Amino acid sequence: MPLLDSARLEAALTLLGETLAHRRQGVELVVLGGSGLRLLGVVQRATHDVDVVALLEDGGLATAEPLPSNLREAARDVARVLDLAPDWLNAGPTSLLDLGLPEGFLERCEVRRFSTLVVHAASRLDQIHFKLYAAADHGPRSKHVSDLRALAPSRAELLAAARWCRAHDPSEGFRDSLRNALALFGVEVELGDL
Repeated sequence: MPLLDSARLEAALTLLGETLAHRRQGVELVVLGGSGLRLLGVVQRATHDVDVVALLEDGGLATAEPLPSNLREAARDVARVLDLAPDWLNAGPTSLLDLGLPEGFLERCEVRRFSTLVVHAASRLDQIHFKLYAAADHGPRSKHVSDLRALAPSRAELLAAARWCRAHDPSEGFRDSLRNALALFGVEVELGDL
């Protein structure tokens, strides 16, 4: 299946919005990851999918798992038309809601409208949090490290992100991986600081 580069991502979201509008439906998604970074214009790399962390319902964040049936059906139709993977729209990261997103997350999202589809893309600051978490989890050669470099985080932003990461995974093993990930960006911390 072809990856979602900028043009394919725009086409997929546009067609999804048009499909929902034609069916007199509307959805608000909150996205992060590679597709979110593409929407922000931070990275140029293509991605496999659109990671939905939440749905926006009545002004609040709600789990995206499972995606609503009307959205799943519209996404499947778009996948067939554009030759995308059947799961190009997925709710994999929605478990992040369980322990909480960074404070002020929703207010910082950048909003893009595709007819009746409204996409709230995680902000640069919040992407730093998510990408540091993923870089610590997946190691120094992962795409997450490259994405984090593209975000050009400051030391203060990395330390704030590290504190959020530790709230999600307090294990010693993750702490060590997190220290190693921070070191890739020239940020050295003492064990007690994490």
